[in-house]
Amino acid sequence: MALKIFNTITKKKEEFKPIEPGKIKMYLCGPTVYNYFHIGNARPLIMFDVFRRYLKYRGFDVRFVVNITDIDDKIIKKANEEKLSISDVAAKFTQAYFDDTDKLCIERPDISPRATDHVNDMIKTIQKLIDHGFAYQLNGDVYFEVGKFNNYGKLSGKKIDELQSGARVEIDERKKAPLDFALWKTAKPGEPYWESPWGQGRPGWHIECSVMSIKYLGETFDIHAGGTDLVFPHHENEIAQAECATGKKFVNYWMHNGFLNIEGEKMSKSLGNFFTAREVMEKYKPEVIRMFFLLKHYRSPINFSEQRIQESQQSLERIYSTLRNIDIALQNFEKSEGPTSNTIASMKQEFIEAMDDDFNTALAMAKIFDLVKEANLIMLKEDIGDSDKQILIEIKNTIFEFNTFLGILFGEQRAVSEVNEDIYLKILIDIREKLREQKNWELADIIRNRLKEAGIELEDRKNLTVWKKN
Repeated sequence: MALKIFNTITKKKEEFKPIEPGKIKMYLCGPTVYNYFHIGNARPLIMFDVFRRYLKYRGFDVRFVVNITDIDDKIIKKANEEKLSISDVAAKFTQAYFDDTDKLCIERPDISPRATDHVNDMIKTIQKLIDHGFAYQLNGDVYFEVGKFNNYGKLSGKKIDELQSGARVEIDERKKAPLDFALWKTAKPGEPYWESPWGQGRPGWHIECSVMSIKYLGETFDIHAGGTDLVFPHHENEIAQAECATGKKFVNYWMHNGFLNIEGEKMSKSLGNFFTAREVMEKYKPEVIRMFFLLKHYRSPINFSEQRIQESQQSLERIYSTLRNIDIALQNFEKSEGPTSNTIASMKQEFIEAMDDDFNTALAMAKIFDLVKEANLIMLKEDIGDSDKQILIEIKNTIFEFNTFLGILFGEQRAVSEVNEDIYLKILIDIREKLREQKNWELADIIRNRLKEAGIELEDRKNLTVWKKN
């Protein structure tokens, strides 16, 4: 089955064909570093991390770029509020961004370009747009003339004559048209600035991503990703700038994840339902957050609620519990060489097909739980033979193989706690087994009951005792 991607610009799934065989160039819009990123921002960071890692798993050489916007009106406002320099605010929240993405098991991008390191490149591109007749100056400001780009609106499906000024489109009566957007802004008193042919100022938000993506991925590249909220005006403006500056198609495949709501409502500080990813990680392990997003298709809207996140935690614990019990079942078993089980091979192929179909992680995770179910059915048998144990090994290896891109089993907090927990529980279970062999049922029952009080439930089977968290 060929890899298919839903392309926002064509509004349909398409067979993915990279520009250069075997290689993929991919860009994701990164953070504006004026605060800790919120749980909604975590969705594209996690999902496109999974997709990037899956593409590598499928044998592609992926070059992944995620920018950092370290100069912006919001950063300036934050600096004024906290009485810090703009560079200090940007540095503080850039480090926080990397700290939090590390905790979420998100692999670092190949390149994380900062806007302030590429202002000269932006000035050159803006000058090119002026020279080509797509931009104009107004007293030190430079605007892109939207009406000059015939294909404006091709990503969002909007028509110029129906558009109204969007959230990030500044209203300025001096402009030729309301939708013309800033490429260069004259510096206000006390603001940072760079020297340019139009005077002291700084670049607009939209030009930053166009310039940095082209610099590191080329004038035309494979995949540009981000949240649905960026389709208009940000990504629409990126296309206009880039294609007018280069005369070439900017991006072949546009990918956008769906919105996140909190308890059915849009996240808002005024509603008191605004949560940073850092705050959520204080309550739930990072792997639980990854699991929460993986259980839903990336293009679908998703509702963040206590119930949903707890269900994700239970789902993750089910996988952990099964893997622990497989280890118990395989004690003193030496792997034999033999053909792979047809059942497991089929389940594995179904997982790959789900991921190849526009990265359907929801369906792929269902296949993971089919593996978990198969393992538990085997471990319910009165007598587990060598062929059964061989299948358990295949199930365990398959889950860990897929985890190389799912990233749900290797969180640092989980790794430390699980290792210690497993060691102590194994000791208690082994002691209880000895007591049962000696027919010391009273003491064996005391251990069982005390563990149950602590949330650990034991299940005695013919060949082994397994456990799960209650």
